[in-house]
Amino acid sequence: MIESAQTLARTPHLELLTADQISKVHQATLELLRRTGVEVLDEEVRGLLKKSGCWVDGSRVRIPPQRIEWALQTAPKRVVLCDRLGEARMQLEGRKGYYGTGSDTPFVIDLESGERRSAVLKDIENVATLVDALENIDFLMCMGIASDVSEPISDLYHFKAMLTHTVKPLVYTAWSRANLETIVAMAEAAAGGEEALQRSPFCALYSEPISPLTHAEASCQKLLYIAGKGLPVVYTPGMQIGGTAPVTIAGALVQANAEQLSGLLICQLIREGAPMIGGGGILFMDMAKGLISYAAPEFMLAMTALSDMCHYYRLPIFSFAGCSDAKIFDQQAAAEGAMWMLLTALNGGNLIHDVGYLEGGLTASFEMIVGMNEVAGHVKRIMSGLEISEETLALDVIERVGPMGHYLADDHTFEHFRENWIPGLFDRSTFADWRAEGSLDLGARANARAVEILAQHQAPALDEHALGTIDKLLEKAEKEAAT
Repeated sequence: MIESAQTLARTPHLELLTADQISKVHQATLELLRRTGVEVLDEEVRGLLKKSGCWVDGSRVRIPPQRIEWALQTAPKRVVLCDRLGEARMQLEGRKGYYGTGSDTPFVIDLESGERRSAVLKDIENVATLVDALENIDFLMCMGIASDVSEPISDLYHFKAMLTHTVKPLVYTAWSRANLETIVAMAEAAAGGEEALQRSPFCALYSEPISPLTHAEASCQKLLYIAGKGLPVVYTPGMQIGGTAPVTIAGALVQANAEQLSGLLICQLIREGAPMIGGGGILFMDMAKGLISYAAPEFMLAMTALSDMCHYYRLPIFSFAGCSDAKIFDQQAAAEGAMWMLLTALNGGNLIHDVGYLEGGLTASFEMIVGMNEVAGHVKRIMSGLEISEETLALDVIERVGPMGHYLADDHTFEHFRENWIPGLFDRSTFADWRAEGSLDLGARANARAVEILAQHQAPALDEHALGTIDKLLEKAEKEAAT
């Protein structure tokens, strides 16, 4: 028998903006793009915008509202990312949420010494291995900037490290269009060809406009290539409230929206239907410190509002979680990271990144990744909601057990107890048992789990032919970088 809709589990959710507020932000965004416009520092992209009916004055491009409305109609409402084996793993749409690491931190907390040091290529390989093994981390960004390889092509080394140490979907950065072309060639080799990658994309480019309101030449060139290929791109603002955006959250929201929507228009003009993921970062600047805060309530509010706008447009959302301003994986890191994890899930983020970031995005932490993997399991259970049905209401069970009875031996308990979330890292033991097992705090347990995974886990190997092609591409890039 098919149960009525009332019996099905409802997913908890949170919305910040009212319908009237969303309308006001949308109209303000259209007016900003019409009146002020954006700087576009690439001649080819300016030509596309002018041909479409935008007003071009030097490098300034002002956009008629109907062009944005057209782009919103043609952009895909759903972006699917597969794994390296070609299996669909992430359907970026609606309120489906997937957690992943962040990208490009200059520092890492060493697993053995606990000291903060410059990231090296081995760290990126280790993060990839960790992500491949963790059940609640769904995709990988490289986390580090390898300081021990050639800087102009370090992004190529990052991509190979990710590609060879996990099968999970990837989000990557590219320093230039030339490097992007090499990275895509690597991905095509792993996928089995250009068409195979287009059919089952396992990676998405991350790129940004420059706030305020500037589409740089390098960003435009990347969009021309990746959108032209029909491959997914995350193209989102990364602004500082009070620095590169208005100090009011509402003003920053309008600017961020203008940057993402003008980027969406560019992608759709390059190739109608090009898959773009919106969202982005409206980061808070602590005026007393002169630093960016990754866990300020204003940042969380701004991102919740931007996600509301993306839901209104039905655009897939790039959001934040599992990150902190703390310098090590301590109580502050756990608290701030967990607040982000639950808030973003409730607000319906799709591609939720930066799990494992410390120090406002400057430092990567293995322990933070492992700890937030545990939090992600907790949050996913909350997000599964409650099923209200004849079976779960259990009236017959309650009648059978009756007053003064117990449910431990009842068949209903045996049939359903596995539905409850069981922690793998959080401690639920008695004080005596905890003491007997070494009195380990969460940080120590997370460290031990990371060490265990790196010692035991290995991702499925990449095909030897594909690996040979990738190595040749790297060798060619190394020679060109040396000249």
